[in-house]
Amino acid sequence: KYYDSMMYLTQSGQLYLEAGIMSFGKAYDFGPVFRAEKSKTRNHLSEFWMMDAEMAFFDQQMNEDLQERLVKRIISDVLENCQLELEMLQRDTQILRKCVDERFVRMKHFEIKTLCRDVLKLENVNFEDDLTTEEEIAIGNYFGIPVFVEDYPMAVKSFYMKRYTDYNGVVRAINADLIAPEEAREIIGGSQREDDYQVLYNEIVKRNYNLKDYEWYLNIRKYGSVPHSGFGLGLERVVRWISGVHHIRETIPFPRTTVLSRP
Repeated sequence: KYYDSMMYLTQSGQLYLEAGIMSFGKAYDFGPVFRAEKSKTRNHLSEFWMMDAEMAFFDQQMNEDLQERLVKRIISDVLENCQLELEMLQRDTQILRKCVDERFVRMKHFEIKTLCRDVLKLENVNFEDDLTTEEEIAIGNYFGIPVFVEDYPMAVKSFYMKRYTDYNGVVRAINADLIAPEEAREIIGGSQREDDYQVLYNEIVKRNYNLKDYEWYLNIRKYGSVPHSGFGLGLERVVRWISGVHHIRETIPFPRTTVLSRP
């Protein structure tokens, strides 16, 4: 409770950036965010640093193009400027160099699920659900370079994503998660945002969210919006992958997890 109002730890600055791009065209933020996921893996933190970016007049393919250029630039700069650190960490840079040289894979969610079931022979593959930890790791190992997994079922994704109905009648988000190799799993999540007021309103109502909480966000569409897209990059996940360290807690000075809340 903050004075007379309930306040919450932020999960992302995305919604505010969507307001900002109506004036600036492109906007980004960088800071700590919080998640209450009960995931005890070496890839999860309860508090981590994220860079969000939003771009006006970008569709999802332009969004993915930008993400790919960004990740390749980060890797290239690390390879050029951090050779000593990589040697100290005994990091094999062969895969990193491959990721810079080759175009990232782009596949639909249902194609990835089919691959997991029919080629990788994973069990209990659910085509209506998010990717599991096992599936993300298997995909990264199979391709050996980052993979954009596109167009998840809308039911397992966020309300603000633009959507379409596929030829099987499944409502899908126009989105992509970027899965990194070497068991690094998801490092970026992004989508084209819903810019239609009525569609967004209906989705908020459908999910039983408090309309009052999202009134200002809906007004961005009500009083004039443009097609736009954005993404969020998890800093510690990217650092963990590029550095090759075993656990994500090694990438932040004071890690907070489901079992560790104090230094």
